[in-house]
Amino acid sequence: MAKKKAATIFPKLTEAEQDLLSHIQNGYQLETDSLGGNPLLRRLKDNEEMRPLSANRNTIKAMEQRGLISPGKSLRGWLA
Repeated sequence: MAKKKAATIFPKLTEAEQDLLSHIQNGYQLETDSLGGNPLLRRLKDNEEMRPLSANRNTIKAMEQRGLISPGKSLRGWLA
């Protein structure tokens, strides 16, 4: 009998979290100030910047606690 694939359970995401993750998956890097606030999305290929209006420090903190993002090599960059 063939093994069944385990279902992947994704946490319920807010609209702001979905928006940020979508941009990260499409080549943007999430950056914040030293306190984790003022999120900024920067497209790596051309350095275009975008400020997500729906995301704030609490959004970033919640995403980090849920394991959706983690701090990158720089102090301000985040990785999905």
